[in-house]
Amino acid sequence: MSTTTTTSVNEPATTSVLLQNGKTFQYTSNEPTSLEQIPVIDIACIYSDKLEDRKAVAEEVRRASHDIGFFYIVNHGIDPSYKEQAFEKAKLFFELPEEQKMEVFTGRVPGEFVGYHPMEAYNRNQWKHRDLSEAFNLAYDASTDPEAVDKDEPSISIWPSDQPEFKQAMYGYHTQLLQLARRLTRIFALALHVPEDAFDEYIKTPEAGMRIIHYPSQERSRDDQQGIGAHTDVECFTIVTQDDSGGLEVLSKQNSWIRANPVPGSMLVNIADCFMRQTNDFFVSTVHRVINQSGKERFSVPFFFGFDRSKVLETVPTCVSDENPAKYPAMTAGEYYAWRTNRQKSDGTKGENDASKQ
Repeated sequence: MSTTTTTSVNEPATTSVLLQNGKTFQYTSNEPTSLEQIPVIDIACIYSDKLEDRKAVAEEVRRASHDIGFFYIVNHGIDPSYKEQAFEKAKLFFELPEEQKMEVFTGRVPGEFVGYHPMEAYNRNQWKHRDLSEAFNLAYDASTDPEAVDKDEPSISIWPSDQPEFKQAMYGYHTQLLQLARRLTRIFALALHVPEDAFDEYIKTPEAGMRIIHYPSQERSRDDQQGIGAHTDVECFTIVTQDDSGGLEVLSKQNSWIRANPVPGSMLVNIADCFMRQTNDFFVSTVHRVINQSGKERFSVPFFFGFDRSKVLETVPTCVSDENPAKYPAMTAGEYYAWRTNRQKSDGTKGENDASKQ
């Protein structure tokens, strides 16, 4: 919930927002700035056979993950045609009639964040108007994972009828991002000064959801509505593919909003709450939001990557000591995911009655 208070005559009004992870943050201006910059990291050397090359990238990732929790990656190795196909099919999906999209309404899958999330279904920060966006989520599918432990493991995703090319395009891109995410997980291990394979057992059957999001151009004031309200992500890290519309904003440690403008050929990576917990707050799970005032539609594809739900989220050894004890209780990734998913979905009410009638 968002509230605005003024502490004294000479100080500006401060807005305090309660997040879905139970934490609060404050800021004094709702307008973004470009004065602070999000780092751009060339990750070409993550594919190097030389450990020292991979460690060099890892040190850049370490600084960015600690300082701001967001960074662009370039030379990531993914063929742009996969992105283009995913965006093309995403736009066609959102053009479908509402009743067809509601066939896969997320309310049909309680406790999971898959399926269709209708326009203005949520109000994450309790602004005057609900979040101006709609989305479709898909989950990990072992049958599309080249490294799957069990190819026959069922997927929890649901799909619209008569849209086989939609599913094919989504998982075509998902598989590329999955392979990149596994490689990045090893870089994150090096960044935390633990063995490169420290997390390998945690990502054989990972949490690997992908979301396509459609934001109409917003005409209302940013003080009354947002595309997606301020939030942090749930898993270990997110890889974000955005179009050229802009609108993504990141909260700095100085509590000011920074524009995360599109960088050609790049993707954004941000730390999410599970990694924040496991690193005892050394990695920063940064608050972010989207306000699309570009005058055109905006589309983005975030890919959420985390650990096997059965694995316990233990504190990384290099992030805890007698002087810096663990701040969070141990729980499995699945327990944390379920808690957060239920909190997020409880903010949505639109579509519940419609879905029950179908």
